[in-house]
Amino acid sequence: MSNVEIREGAYGEKVLAVEPGGIEVIPESDRHGKARDLFALWSSPNLEFATIYVGALGMFFGLSFTQAVLGAILGNALGALGSYFLTQDGPKYGVPQMVVGRSAFGKVGNILPSFANAGASGIGWFAVNSVSGAFALVTLTHWSTLLSLLLVVLVQVSIAFIGHNLVQQVEKYLMPYLVVVFGVAAIIVFTKPSVASPEAWHLPGAFFLYVGAVYGYSAGWNPFSSDYSRYLPSSTDPKSAGRFAALGLLVVPTILEVVGIAAVSAGMHSYGANSNPVGDFTNFLPGWLGKLVLLGIVLGSICANALNIYSGSMSFLTMGIKLKTSHLRAFTSVLFGVGGFFLAHWAMGNPANNLENFLLVMSYWIGPWLGVIAADKLIRRGRSVRHLLFANRENFAGPIAFVTSVTVAMYYFSNQTWYHGAYAKTHPHLGDIAFAVGFVLAFVIYYLLFPLGEKHEAISQAAVEAGQ
Repeated sequence: MSNVEIREGAYGEKVLAVEPGGIEVIPESDRHGKARDLFALWSSPNLEFATIYVGALGMFFGLSFTQAVLGAILGNALGALGSYFLTQDGPKYGVPQMVVGRSAFGKVGNILPSFANAGASGIGWFAVNSVSGAFALVTLTHWSTLLSLLLVVLVQVSIAFIGHNLVQQVEKYLMPYLVVVFGVAAIIVFTKPSVASPEAWHLPGAFFLYVGAVYGYSAGWNPFSSDYSRYLPSSTDPKSAGRFAALGLLVVPTILEVVGIAAVSAGMHSYGANSNPVGDFTNFLPGWLGKLVLLGIVLGSICANALNIYSGSMSFLTMGIKLKTSHLRAFTSVLFGVGGFFLAHWAMGNPANNLENFLLVMSYWIGPWLGVIAADKLIRRGRSVRHLLFANRENFAGPIAFVTSVTVAMYYFSNQTWYHGAYAKTHPHLGDIAFAVGFVLAFVIYYLLFPLGEKHEAISQAAVEAGQ
């Protein structure tokens, strides 16, 4: 018999029904949607002020306009590339991305990256986007920071609680408004005169630091990839799904980050005790448009965090959490919303420093995780891993490669205000290259260790096939 777990309960295309189940395989009868839907799904959550501010970091790091634009393109391209390959797992296996990771990490070993993603997305990213949404609501309504944050969080959690179909519809129908208001705002910002210093090329340290931050922002979506393609029919062309997802993560973030770069050139400030970059940005605009953009920033944060809470709860359940309820994922979303609220409230005290460091920390674990996943896919060369996703088996190569590469990359190459790595201290001109070192190191270690467990892998697969 197969050990694959199939999700129970009827769901179909109901939008306001609470999605049943957790991380089980989506039955074919419940599969629906088109590959092209993924473009809006990945564009809408990036149509927000957090994306603009990530672009602005390049100028705050001391880069020239041209350097910052190149860094934004490179960082987003790397993140989109990961999304292209990982999104293809959705139609093929019908499970969340972190469940697919069990192929490379084993069931118990996969707890490590699942825990990292649950905390990073369900609480960390949730806090980052809630901060920008709350600041926009404060500027728009002049309500208190606490009340604004609470209202934004309540809406975000409610959408994630109901589930996949509502999340998809929210992203789809809010996208036109967000595209129009941010598009018009972008045109106006680009017409503003520059107050920045003349173009000057610097040593690569700040450039690599910025690429790492942009990559951390873009690749932060990678562990979610198949969460939103798993409902697509198994007959869907997986490469088509990957292309639409990758385009959504490349085009919109890059454009808005360039807008952020231009906004700093025109005089936008970083977060500080006496500065509010959200207010700076909207001050470039006519009053009526500024208000529409502020509303767009609030809506954009909701689009982003609906995904963050939803996928954070999926990763949490992938750790093996079991409760006697048919709506386990929905209730888990509420728990992450509460944790994210308190973290966001704390982060609002120093959002600039906290955002920069958080983006780099994201890249520290996602780089090695992607290295392991990439090596596993290369070794298996397209062979199905469906039989491994719910099996009680381990793959020691994954956890060893992951832990080793994260530790080495952070200890030696981390370069931020929270911690300076041993190598970075003596070579500060290199900036922060921990994510790149982590990816390469994890890939190599996994590739070398995998053959040691290949015999066990063959025996395991033969046993499963014999049982079927």
